[in-house]
Amino acid sequence: MILKELQRFINPIFFIQNFDTEVLELNIVFEKTFNINSLGWLSDKNILRLNDIKTGNVIISEKMYSTSKDNLSKNINWFVVENPRKSFADVIEHFFVEVKKYGKIHSSSIISNSVIFNPATVNIGPNVVIEDDVQIGDFCEIGANTVLKKGIILKSNISIGSNCTLGGVGFGYEKDKEGNYRVIHHIGNVFISDFVEIGNNVCIDRAVIGSTQIGRNVKIDNLVHIAHGVKIDENSLIIANAMIGGSVSIGKNVWISPSVSIRQKLTIQDDSLIGMGSVVVKDVQKNDIVLGVPAKSIKN
Repeated sequence: MILKELQRFINPIFFIQNFDTEVLELNIVFEKTFNINSLGWLSDKNILRLNDIKTGNVIISEKMYSTSKDNLSKNINWFVVENPRKSFADVIEHFFVEVKKYGKIHSSSIISNSVIFNPATVNIGPNVVIEDDVQIGDFCEIGANTVLKKGIILKSNISIGSNCTLGGVGFGYEKDKEGNYRVIHHIGNVFISDFVEIGNNVCIDRAVIGSTQIGRNVKIDNLVHIAHGVKIDENSLIIANAMIGGSVSIGKNVWISPSVSIRQKLTIQDDSLIGMGSVVVKDVQKNDIVLGVPAKSIKN
């Protein structure tokens, strides 16, 4: 495709050089194989490496252009956009991502007769187990070997990876008169809202009573554990190897970095960020940034 046709997917603020150049591949701008027919993007943090790019077609931000416009090579076609990474992602989505088709249910899956779903609007992978009274909305996809325990509710446009267990019993025990631990039976469920994406090897426990709740557009990475009764509000990101203790409340637009541990019954307020490897033992305030063991505010 020539750049003139490609611009409708990149949506540039403006373009510099030759609109008739043909693009044959997407590539990383610093690779030796990046050539006149390659398309890539450059983040603002790599501004000092502009001179390392000798040719090709590069998407940059307006900020980078304003700072470096006198030094931009004339051997390169520059797309100036608001968000280079997003524009590059839009190109990938349009040209390289297959339009998803639904209605694929693998013959090895085990689905209870009481499950409520439309077989034409879901994809269910090999060896998936779906227990009684589960509800699955339209345009949901469930990866191989995943188990959905009794009573889970999935809304629409949800992606769940492989080897996940959703709705398992949480780790809740109480001592009896003899001092022996007895399990507290969990009679709640898990409720997952629209546009949630869940990676591989994730465990989300059911609530003791009520629901463990995953809000709209929440993204959960691989190897995450979410304990019983947790509530995660919309648009938050829970990244690899994080552990969220029981009854934690997480607000909107929260970023929880890899390998974070959060003690039970805490509140993590809206728009906060928890740094990598932190151990959170007290509430996190709105818009705060916390880091460390134990986690402390570093915003100021």
